Amino acid sequence: MERTSQERTSQARTAQARTSRPLQGKTALVTGGSRGIGAAIARRLAGEGANVAFSYANAEDRARTVAGGIEAQGVGALAVRADQGDAAQVTALVQRVHRHFGRLDILVNSAGVFVTGAVDDAQADIGAFERQHAVNVGGVVAAVRAAAPLLADGGRIVSIGTTGALRAPFPGIGDYVATKAAVAAYSRAWARDLGARGITVNVVHPGAIDTDMNPATADHAPALAGMAALGRYGRPEDIAGAVAFLAGPDAGYITGTAITVDGGQLT
Repeated sequence: MERTSQERTSQARTAQARTSRPLQGKTALVTGGSRGIGAAIARRLAGEGANVAFSYANAEDRARTVAGGIEAQGVGALAVRADQGDAAQVTALVQRVHRHFGRLDILVNSAGVFVTGAVDDAQADIGAFERQHAVNVGGVVAAVRAAAPLLADGGRIVSIGTTGALRAPFPGIGDYVATKAAVAAYSRAWARDLGARGITVNVVHPGAIDTDMNPATADHAPALAGMAALGRYGRPEDIAGAVAFLAGPDAGYITGTAITVDGGQLT
């Protein structure tokens, strides 16, 4: 039977909506979503049609701004204050998001801290290193353990790593890059654990990205920019684009791997 002009128009609009907002009806949780890379990811997933919840540590004003930007894109937003270094709070965060939206489809582990210090430094702040491990590793593990039984089949887990986990190009970053390498190893294993349900687990390794933690105006910035084939810093939106791809329908056969987004970092 030949379709009417109205039917063809309706189907075309539906197809266009699916293409432009491929995450329509999905719910995403982004940890550390009030600033930098996490905020860019939250906004990008909202732009793709997902309802977005995110955690923040202290920056309540920033969290309100990000939440407002998410809602302005016609989707739901939820900002939750949570300490990513406290496994109980992380578990409560995941459960609250699931209760609020009634589902969970995407988990993005973006929260992290950056502490440096050489292994032979007798004055190193061991407590700060332990806190870093609690947030960068323990918080991710707690989030995935809490999310695993709640994620819809075919769900997505993406964690933010660092190219330093692959190269450790500078002295004094061993503790930091080790936390990210641990998450990459966990992710390869979790992909095996959750593959039967169609849940993919991947990592995005950023290079030098212009954020508050690593600004493109810092004294060391020219050296970092010069390490990239493109000769510049990346933007948080560059990482958000990679995460959105891995969270979307076109990445359903990609799991247990890492995407490096570093402008062609040469060392």
